[in-house]
Amino acid sequence: MVKELLELSALELGAAIKTGDISVTEATETALETMAEREGDLNCFITAAEQAIDRAKALQAGVRDAESPLYGVPMALKDNICTKGLKTCCASKILGDFAPPYDAAAAERLTAAGTVLLGKLNMDEFAMGSTTETSFYGPTRNPWDTSRVSGGSSGGAAAAVAARECFFALGSDTGGSIRQPASYCGVTGMKPTYGTVSRYGLIAYASSLDQIGPIARTAADCAAVLDAIRGKDKRDATSLDLPAGSLLAGLTGDIRGMRIGLPAECFADGLHPQVSAAVHAAADVLKDRGAQVETFPFPLMEYMVPTYYILACAEASSNLSRFDGVKYGWRAPEYEDLTDLYCRTRTEGFGAEVKRRILLGAFVLSSGYYDAYYKKALQVRALIKEAFDRAFQRYDLLLTPVSPTTAPALGESLSEALKMYLSDIYTVSVNLSGLSALSMPCGFDEKGLPIGAQLIGPALGDGTVLNAAHAFQLSTDYHKRSPYGKEAD
Repeated sequence: MVKELLELSALELGAAIKTGDISVTEATETALETMAEREGDLNCFITAAEQAIDRAKALQAGVRDAESPLYGVPMALKDNICTKGLKTCCASKILGDFAPPYDAAAAERLTAAGTVLLGKLNMDEFAMGSTTETSFYGPTRNPWDTSRVSGGSSGGAAAAVAARECFFALGSDTGGSIRQPASYCGVTGMKPTYGTVSRYGLIAYASSLDQIGPIARTAADCAAVLDAIRGKDKRDATSLDLPAGSLLAGLTGDIRGMRIGLPAECFADGLHPQVSAAVHAAADVLKDRGAQVETFPFPLMEYMVPTYYILACAEASSNLSRFDGVKYGWRAPEYEDLTDLYCRTRTEGFGAEVKRRILLGAFVLSSGYYDAYYKKALQVRALIKEAFDRAFQRYDLLLTPVSPTTAPALGESLSEALKMYLSDIYTVSVNLSGLSALSMPCGFDEKGLPIGAQLIGPALGDGTVLNAAHAFQLSTDYHKRSPYGKEAD
C-alpha cells in the first residue's frame, strides 16, 4: 500500500483521504519515510517541519467536513517562502538560521486548505542560478540520474516531487525557476500570470519578475494548488482579484479549435535534436486532440537573455542591500567599524554567483551606464511584450522547448556562467512580459533523462494553459513515469 500511495497525484490522494481509504497520518508518515530513504542521495530539503505528524493527526479529525481537494496532502515549500518560526534562509549563509515571525500569503492559504507542511526545500542561493548548485547547503541531485543537476532555482522542489518525497511543492519563478527544473526532473510546473499569487512573504530576487507557483505531478494538481493560493491580498498591491476554484473546474480536456503557434526561432541552432523532436511530437498530440498547430516567425530571441539579466540583476542589487548583518541573519565575527561590518558580512556571507549578480546590477544602474544598459533593457522589454501581444492576436497559446538540453552534469554549468545563463533562453521572456506558462513532461532523451515542453499563454490565460496541458496528459503517460520505476512493483 505504501508504494501504491506514492504513485497517487495530489488530487488522487486528497480524494482517498476524503473517502477514508487513506488517513492524513498515513500519507504524512509515508512521505517522511520516503524522505528519510532518499534524501541522502538527493538533498532536496534544507529544513524539516518537526510538527508534520502532529499537524496530520489534528487534520484527521476534520476530514469529514473538509472542502478543499488538497485537504491532508503533504507538501513542501521552497526556502525563500517565509514560514512562521521555521527556518527560511534562501539556501544562503548570510541569512543563517533566520526564522520569520510571519507566514507568506501563499503558505497561509495552503494551511487554510488543510495541507501538511513537510519542510523547506533546497534552491540556488537567493534563487540565483539554474542548477541548485549555488546553494550554501550543497546541490540537489536529479532523481533520474544523481550525477546530474535538478535544475534551478527551484531544483529542490522539482526533485522532491519527482522522488515522491512530497505530493506537490511551491516554488518561485523569476526567469524559469519553476519550469526549467520541472523539465529536468520530469514533473509539471506552472508559472502563473504575474500578480496571480501574492508575493507577500516571498523573499525578493527581482520584484517585477518574481512569481510563486506550483510544481506537481499533473496539470490538474497545479490547477488545484493555484485555486488554493491565488487571489487578492491587501499586503501585495500587485496581486489580482481572481475567482476561487475556477481553474480546476475548467479542465475539460477539450481543445478542439485551439490555435497553437510554434515560434520558429525557438527551434533554431542550439537546441538539442532530441529535445526538438520531443516538443514537435507534443505538438502532434495536441493536434490529434483537435488543436490547430503552425510555425510562425518570432523575432527578438537574441535579446531575451541579456535583457532579463540586466533587469533582474539591477533589481537584485537593490533587494539584497538589506542583508547587512545588522538586524538579522549571519554576521561577520570580526570587524573594525560599521562600514567594515557591512563589507565583511556581505563578502563572507554571499556566495560567488550572488555577488556576481549584485555587482552586475550595481554596474548597470550606475550613473555612467544607466542609459546604455538599464534604460535600453527596459525599452527592449517593452518590445518583447509587444511581440507577444501580436502573437496572441493570432494564437491562443505558444508551444516551445523549456531548455535547450536535458539536465547537464553536476559542475558543468558552474564552470561556464554564460552557458548557465543561456539555458534560460526559452523561459525568461515569459517573466519579462508577465505571462502564464507551464512545463510538462513530453519525452526522454537517449540517456533516459526527461524532456519538457512549455505552453505559454497570455496574461490571465492560466486556465487555457492548464487545460491544454491537461488534454496532453490525458493522451500521454510521461507525467506518470517514476525515476524509481513502478513504485507499486
